[in-house]
Amino acid sequence: MKIASFNINNINRRLTNLLNWLHEAEPDIVCLQEIKAADTEFPAEAIRQAGYHAVCRGEKRWNGVAILARWPPVVTRMDLPGDTADEQRRYLEAAINGVLVASIYAPNGNPQPGPKFDYKLAWLKRLNAHAAQLYATGAPVVLAGDYNVVPTNLDIYSTKSWDRNALLQPESRAAYQRLLAQGWTDAIRALHPKERVYTFWDYMRNRWERDGGLRLDHILLSSILTKRLHGAGVDRLVRGMEDASDHSPVWVELRDAPNRPSSASLVGGHAPTTAATALSKSKKLARGTGIPLKRQNHTVSTSKAEASRSPLLVSSRRTTIARAPRE
Repeated sequence: MKIASFNINNINRRLTNLLNWLHEAEPDIVCLQEIKAADTEFPAEAIRQAGYHAVCRGEKRWNGVAILARWPPVVTRMDLPGDTADEQRRYLEAAINGVLVASIYAPNGNPQPGPKFDYKLAWLKRLNAHAAQLYATGAPVVLAGDYNVVPTNLDIYSTKSWDRNALLQPESRAAYQRLLAQGWTDAIRALHPKERVYTFWDYMRNRWERDGGLRLDHILLSSILTKRLHGAGVDRLVRGMEDASDHSPVWVELRDAPNRPSSASLVGGHAPTTAATALSKSKKLARGTGIPLKRQNHTVSTSKAEASRSPLLVSSRRTTIARAPRE
């Protein structure tokens, strides 16, 4: 199974780039961030024709996350818990073919100090709390996305120009390290411990041309998936495409599980019932569809329920876009 994360930086503006990359890289699951599109603006038909189911939590101008998958996703969470007043759409979680996958877009936090940096740290604290609950279940979980944190100096080119940026502050880095201390594996660093690996190159000052990169996009694996880790990398050349996002996709490859455990043994006694049910349902859906979804051409109706807090669901076969019930 190949799982990728890609901050697309406006899905409609970069749709051709996204589709070309999907065709070339052939990931099974893709977590997208910063889609910058309302749910009604999500390019549902193009994604379906490319061979993917999708769930989406969009915003018209900023933020927005989505998950694309060859198998039907079962949504387990539409927002990061801990602050019911937070309207920014930065977190989406779904069970897909027996794996729980989260698409994460953490706040940038600039300028710092200030309220935006305070929000960033509070959001990362909420992420840590939720991640700890997920990890405690023993379930196969992937936390993939743009964390807006440069974990160490190995993850940025040699420069002093970013020293005051929120991405590098000790508080930001400490929040990321607390995630790893829970037991999560940073897939890139597990396989490339000493290499300078970048996922982001700012548009300013020719940073792509002179390889002035940062590693902001991370894929964290729970312990059961770490044992299945086979490969990890960054598709750098995507950043060099015309009108490209300032990020490149990061990806992992996981070996197939030799004996996939039951849903109950995956989630144990601490997981929410919704996650246990979703993992079981996602495996049944995957078995029901047989092989992963291939490129198809189907009619998709549009939804006008932009005010809803439920995610957009782009289903397979001959069904329509619908919205998942909110918890």
